[in-house]
Amino acid sequence: MTKYAGYCLLCLLLICSLNTFNKALAANNASEERYRVEAVAKGLSIPWGMVFIDHQHMLITERNGRLKRLNTVSGELQNIAGIPAVFAEGQGGLLDIALPPGYSSGDWIYFTYSKPVNKQGMTTLARAKYNKGSLVAWKDLLITKSATDTTRHFGSRIAFDHQGHLFFTVGDRGERPNGQNLLTHSGSVLRLNEDGSVPNDNPFVGRNDALPEIWSYGHRNPQGLVYDAEKKRLWLIEHGPRGGDEINLIQAGKNYGWPVISYGKEYWGPFDVGEATSKEGMEQPVKYYIPSIAPGSLLLYTGTAFPGWRGDLFSGALKLQHLNRVKLNRAGQAVAEERLLSDLNERIRALAQSPEGWIYFSTDSGKIMRLVPQ
Repeated sequence: MTKYAGYCLLCLLLICSLNTFNKALAANNASEERYRVEAVAKGLSIPWGMVFIDHQHMLITERNGRLKRLNTVSGELQNIAGIPAVFAEGQGGLLDIALPPGYSSGDWIYFTYSKPVNKQGMTTLARAKYNKGSLVAWKDLLITKSATDTTRHFGSRIAFDHQGHLFFTVGDRGERPNGQNLLTHSGSVLRLNEDGSVPNDNPFVGRNDALPEIWSYGHRNPQGLVYDAEKKRLWLIEHGPRGGDEINLIQAGKNYGWPVISYGKEYWGPFDVGEATSKEGMEQPVKYYIPSIAPGSLLLYTGTAFPGWRGDLFSGALKLQHLNRVKLNRAGQAVAEERLLSDLNERIRALAQSPEGWIYFSTDSGKIMRLVPQ
């Protein structure tokens, strides 16, 4: 065999190996479910959060401070009164909406929003009841200690643990040191009883150097939060800087590192953020994204309409404009990823699972759409 024949054989082997790898990769990333996309409504202003209040009606928050009711069959939108003034500047405004486990008509509905206080915005948890086209009995449960001069990184998502507690997130408010400061709520996951009181078993209760509502800290800007009631796990997804978005499994009292450790780069140059990507005493993410997808939400799929997706995490991606699916194994490790709906060219924001198990999503262009089985 000549030298050139040997080179050709080597090239052929490399090409065959690459083709085999690409086929395996394609098979691994191929969707496990067939679906179609349906338009439901349009004309909203950055629909930020949404929940089903019955089989065919949703309540939808708009970041500008309005609340809408959507009939998912007809597509009709109705304005809902009763929202207080919000700090609708920058990334602030009317944010998440969530229902406690076992919700029925007339029960409390929970909200997070940026409350205007002395010309600044503070991420605030509140609750109210829905009655005949209006919210009544609105009450702020916690006005967080999170004011800064910026209009960035308010958070904020809500999740319930089915044991009478709720969690909600607050971003670092654009000031990095807040992530490691236990005397501010910024850069933290907070845990409260459903009435707004502090649970006695929160990790920092009784300490003078920490706020008692804090459950975990070292977060940058968490905009996705979901509780797995079956496995008793709290999942969070948060924005990194330029790269380094993270999916984290949240545990009581743990430090998730921001801004000391990060997989991201500075916006102003090719330089790492923080000291390193890991450090003793700080938690590692279950998954990180480079480049950033800019996550806007998090959903743990539990429905029956797409059985191949049960137990998977879904996130809306704002920057890379797709629906991100992450498959988890029994140990809670991320073992595969799929990127759906990139052909829509839409910033996907909020996610909700319908009673049928369909996946609804909102876009920053003001649309509500859904995935239904093909």
